[in-house]
Amino acid sequence: METFETINMISKNPNVRGGRPCIAGTSLEVAVIAIDKIVHRRNPEEIAADYVISLPQVYAALAYYYDNKDEIDKTIKDRQQLAQEFKEKQVGSRRQSLFG
Repeated sequence: METFETINMISKNPNVRGGRPCIAGTSLEVAVIAIDKIVHRRNPEEIAADYVISLPQVYAALAYYYDNKDEIDKTIKDRQQLAQEFKEKQVGSRRQSLFG
């Protein structure tokens, strides 16, 4: 008889980061780990050290990402678009626009 085990290292809580998947017990989003690994080409050991999390937590986040890639890629794309809109409108800028 085959036994399946799961590692519960990823959580979704509507009160934490809007319900986006995070490493359990933290507010560190799976998307952040995925971006560090894929976009910034950082290795799991570097990611774990920088965020002060364990290597199994990094791998759990990456496993969750690959298992839910479409959903998390959409989240990343939406956030990039929002950041671009804020940049264009200079939301949060301390300087006044040179053009208006």
